[in-house]
Amino acid sequence: MTIFRTLFISIILISFLELYVLLAVGSVIGAIPTIFLIIASAGLGSYLLKQQGLATFQRYQATVQKHEIPAMEVLEGVFILLGGVLLLTPGFITDVAGLCCLLPSLRSHMISYVLERFSVPNATDNNVLEGEFRKDTQ
Repeated sequence: MTIFRTLFISIILISFLELYVLLAVGSVIGAIPTIFLIIASAGLGSYLLKQQGLATFQRYQATVQKHEIPAMEVLEGVFILLGGVLLLTPGFITDVAGLCCLLPSLRSHMISYVLERFSVPNATDNNVLEGEFRKDTQ
């Protein structure tokens, strides 16, 4: 299955799940409180997005000024952006996922999981010889 097909199916499934959860919550607490919860979570999320985004950008600038590679700051920026996109999507499931991307402790656990899962293994194979060569011109 291609990545676009997987992404398309995931978006459709998440949309149906979101609709189901919204209807279930709305039938329990009512329509107006459900709408208020969605708006409140978006407000809280936008506040966290601004706060965490600025803090990460400041850490990025400090790391660059020390002439170091800001790898963690870039990864945090990606997760913060993903959290912002998820918070813009109406629904409780995406709001929870977006808030998880914006909370620093959960974000660091998510980043370490992604790094462990998708990192390239070290090339410390015992069958590899390192050395230099030069071309003989005879």
